Amino acid sequence: ANQTAMAELKESKKAFGISVNQYEHDSAVLGCKMKFSVLDGSGGSGAAMPVIYWLSGLTCSDRNFIEKAGAFKAAADHGVLIVCPDTSPRGVDIEGDNDSWDFGTGAGFYVNATEPKWAKNYNMYDYVTKELPSLISSTFKTTGKQSVMGHSMGGHGALTIAMKNTAFYSSVSAFAPICNPTQCPWGIKAFTGYLGAEKSTWEQYDATLLLKAAAKPPFPDILIDVGDADTFLPQGQLLPENFAAACTEKGQAVTLRMQPGYDHSYFFIASFIAEHIAFHAKFLKQ
Repeated sequence: ANQTAMAELKESKKAFGISVNQYEHDSAVLGCKMKFSVLDGSGGSGAAMPVIYWLSGLTCSDRNFIEKAGAFKAAADHGVLIVCPDTSPRGVDIEGDNDSWDFGTGAGFYVNATEPKWAKNYNMYDYVTKELPSLISSTFKTTGKQSVMGHSMGGHGALTIAMKNTAFYSSVSAFAPICNPTQCPWGIKAFTGYLGAEKSTWEQYDATLLLKAAAKPPFPDILIDVGDADTFLPQGQLLPENFAAACTEKGQAVTLRMQPGYDHSYFFIASFIAEHIAFHAKFLKQ
């Protein structure tokens, strides 16, 4: 446990003057080999970088953001390291883990599972907040500052992780986040499976409830973009209005932008990612 796990470089590409790398490592927290990808915005300058974690959504891997978000130039412009973990343990072969797209593989929901069947491997919360940051700081030259952003299930991850670790993260933003998972079908399914039927244990992973319970507004501002043509909005999966109401109640500044005509896809994310990276860079460089 004392020796620092090493990340092995699997692939490196150059884009917009920066390195786009994929690494693999043995995860003690998840009990399997894991991959993560990075945009190394230092461009070989050797400069220490602040870190922005990107948490992806259901069915995604460490590659979706890298290949579809078009964040290369913004990462280079701001000299940031963008780290993209996977969305669940891989290859652990738990019965039922591939039965549906919104639970199990590719759907870790950034929680530490407590149900016996899932508890050994499905600890994405500890992976993202502890094991991965430790690996990143031993692999890259960082400033020691980090922020977090994400999409959909990963937007839920970003908001909850930031609110539970306000001293660790300088800022938080999200695209179409699952804002109130205890009240939506995706969240109810995932939390029942990973955490069990006792709903009081779910509250620690619900951004809207965490904000309501906070002693004071945790961040100077929170940036959230949602496409108003997102099909998951009328299905009640995202519930940004509930989070906005909690912000108002708590006096938490939030920049919630309903973007006309945009859907839930990476076409939407690519349209606004540069603004999110600039938002984080402002806080990371203070």
